[in-house]
Amino acid sequence: MNITRKNFFIGTFAATAAMNLKAAKAPEPVGKIQGFDESFESKTDGPWEPFSDRKVRVGIAGYGVCTFGAVFFFQNHPNVEVVAATDLDPERCAKLAQIVGAKRTYPSAEEMIDKEGKNMDAVFIATDAASHADLVLRALDRGYHVCSAVPALLGERQLDRAPKMVEAVKKTGLVYALFETTAFRPQTIAMRRIYEKGGFGEMVYTEGEYFHLNNPGGKDIGSYKGWRTGLPPQYYPTHSNGFYTCVTHGHFTEVSCIGTTDPHPLYRDRQNPYQNPFRSEVAFFKTSEGGTARMTVAWGLPGYHGELGRCFGTKGCFRNDRYAGDNSLIKGLKLIRTGLPAGMVNNGHHGGSHPYLTDDFLRAILVPGHKVCVDVATALNTTVSGVYAHLSALKGGETLKIPTFSL
Repeated sequence: MNITRKNFFIGTFAATAAMNLKAAKAPEPVGKIQGFDESFESKTDGPWEPFSDRKVRVGIAGYGVCTFGAVFFFQNHPNVEVVAATDLDPERCAKLAQIVGAKRTYPSAEEMIDKEGKNMDAVFIATDAASHADLVLRALDRGYHVCSAVPALLGERQLDRAPKMVEAVKKTGLVYALFETTAFRPQTIAMRRIYEKGGFGEMVYTEGEYFHLNNPGGKDIGSYKGWRTGLPPQYYPTHSNGFYTCVTHGHFTEVSCIGTTDPHPLYRDRQNPYQNPFRSEVAFFKTSEGGTARMTVAWGLPGYHGELGRCFGTKGCFRNDRYAGDNSLIKGLKLIRTGLPAGMVNNGHHGGSHPYLTDDFLRAILVPGHKVCVDVATALNTTVSGVYAHLSALKGGETLKIPTFSL
């Protein structure tokens, strides 16, 4: 990540925080941002059960236009003490620190990671997408558990980080988690439990869809150095691919992808940082189980936005939020989510998934034997496959082999 990140900040942001920081809800993002505007209610299978009396000392990097550093609710979890916060914009840094109750602030994520030392146990990387991989490697090298926003890395130029991330996790034994929201959407939780119980049998076909209209009315979500501007759709594949990888923890082996051009000058003339002509990309994958998957990422389709997945196997399927198949295979299986700690917010952010990702990460640190859902292997298998999908689209749909990762 270039040090000039320190000299950049985007616009201004006004938000209101409750005086009681531990019980505070994070502020809403500016305007309506897709993924943050879902109306959501979810039943749980009972109250949250405490799993440790220890506290993890967490540093949070990044507030930004989506207030991401605050809306995963580390500050409200009983097993967390937020000790540090950072954002490149001083005003946003101060706002983030106020909301999460951080004791110390830093002008950059690098400085926080380098200087906190033994005062900090873990880091949440909620910065610009291009910085995720390098900051994760930096945090692991300094001895911190680390979780990051998606994607795990950004594009072809960062593919070399993937094996380094796997090696760093293996070498240190520390926890790395990708906060892929698909993993804890209610339908994915249900499908994962059905899959693990054998209710799908052999997975034959999976669909994942991520529709997110960009440049509505000629405007886009603000982003550091314009990293979102003209972004190849399959460089941000996790909200679709996760409907397979976060259900089965399998991976994709081959891909053929079709990209759709667009009359918008940003794509028609490739006047974007990626020289990308495609506003929508549909990838056809072969899976590690020998099945198939169709994964769509679309930036330019008005009238609908959202994330949706379906799974079809030899013994049953899950569609329209219902299982159809051999019910004897899943008899007694709970298909709803577990409870949350008091003060954690089961809100509409990405299907209410945010606090569950946080709780899962903390369990992986504090509970012996607990394996985080989206570990480094699943994170990279979910992300890197999208990069190869875009490369396939640039080659007119040529079938490409995809490297895979494991711990």
